[in-house]
Amino acid sequence: MPLFDVLKPHGKLIMVGAPTEPNEIVVPTLIMSRKMVGWAAAAGLKETREIINFAAEHNITADIELLPMDYVNKAMDRLAKNDVRYRFVLDIANTLKED
Repeated sequence: MPLFDVLKPHGKLIMVGAPTEPNEIVVPTLIMSRKMVGWAAAAGLKETREIINFAAEHNITADIELLPMDYVNKAMDRLAKNDVRYRFVLDIANTLKED
């Protein structure tokens, strides 16, 4: 778990949502390094705002592929074929604009 290695002693790594790949944690290393790892299935509104603000303040971004809404069926086909490198984000805002 690469992010675990950059934590200082007594640091905390909190994952939000389900991981896309299995994570291997070596318990003795976790204990001896005095670090903590935790997971949350989902965050509430307050926590979500805090996460977004933290990411903005620290220039943390996500690797995504922004798709127009009319591409949704092709996106579903690509998901079925496992032809996805990043997470898909559908651009709904531009879809709703009047011409």
